[in-house]
Amino acid sequence: QVQLVESGGGTVQTGESLRLSCAISGLKITNVSMAWFHQAPGKEREVLATLSRSGSVAAYQDSVKDRFTISRDDAKNTLYLQMNSLKPDDTGAYYCCIDPGTGVIWGQGTQVTVSS
Repeated sequence: QVQLVESGGGTVQTGESLRLSCAISGLKITNVSMAWFHQAPGKEREVLATLSRSGSVAAYQDSVKDRFTISRDDAKNTLYLQMNSLKPDDTGAYYCCIDPGTGVIWGQGTQVTVSS
């Protein structure tokens, strides 16, 4: 059974940083496309960053392009999201997901709160 477990969320002040982790079990993440999504309070879930199956191509939503970095560690079977210069609009739940070709699998989410 494939499971994704996010961690690293918390409460920070504007301008601070956090690194989210998504530990994957039951599947090797090499050759798997991966992504991070954000769901702000009262809004729909939206994609923030994606990472190609090879791990070499990343894409970002414009609002986070120069502040967030998606990466993975194949040895640790873990996906990361480095978030810098956090803003109050970044508050919400963050979800990782993978698509091994048999359907998208989601983590349970981790909460980030950015105070002004």
